[in-house]
Amino acid sequence: MNTYIDFGEFGERRPVRGGVQPRSRRGTAFAKTWWGRAFLEAVEQVADQGRLARGRSYARTGQVVNYRLEPGLVSAEVQGSQPRPFISVLTMRQLRDDRLTELVDLVRSTPGTLGEIAAGTLPKTLGPLLLPTTASELDFSCSCPDSGWPCKHVAAVCYVIAERLDEHPTELLTLRGVDLDDLIGSVQRQTPAMESADPYGNDIALPALPKPEFRPAPDDLDAVLLRQALRMTAEDEQQVAAGLRQLRALYRSLDA
Repeated sequence: MNTYIDFGEFGERRPVRGGVQPRSRRGTAFAKTWWGRAFLEAVEQVADQGRLARGRSYARTGQVVNYRLEPGLVSAEVQGSQPRPFISVLTMRQLRDDRLTELVDLVRSTPGTLGEIAAGTLPKTLGPLLLPTTASELDFSCSCPDSGWPCKHVAAVCYVIAERLDEHPTELLTLRGVDLDDLIGSVQRQTPAMESADPYGNDIALPALPKPEFRPAPDDLDAVLLRQALRMTAEDEQQVAAGLRQLRALYRSLDA
């Protein structure tokens, strides 16, 4: 049976200068791209929701002092209420044997995929192999006294990493223990000789450019604050509702 700990006795979190500053500032949405959101969804399916919410708050206030991403894990210093930061670690099971072979075969059999990876992007088709799907593929640890899985400090690291995957999705390969040069070499070594007449893919039709995902700005704004702002220029709630509809229609027209 878990012993109850009153974390309020430890005081408020200590402010951090120079910590990791996220782009997301409010709301429940954090990562913006498909890979960043998919990583968070995988974590949120197995982790404690209350601590994730507190971790999201920690990430937004820059409590993650620094972090290091390396094969299979992310280690970070996260400032809490104590004088020294806690050491928080996110571990992800590395791909080995059959799973790694499956990844190589999938990349090899899909034209253009290797070029996309080498250019710094990841096709969504690799998601089922790279994203964690069960709790056994993830682990969280921290030097803080909270035994939660994860505690809010490691949860903050997860949100920071999700935004990193927004910018550098191939870092997910590193988290899975897959070296990019080794992956490229494995794909090229396993390519049959009869298919090697065009080793650099000069004759392969390139896939269509990805269409940037569009989200209307009101979806990322605090709904309460937005209504308060509209009320400053509206006579009644009907005008506020009309203003919201017009604002959403304007953003939809931009995506047309």
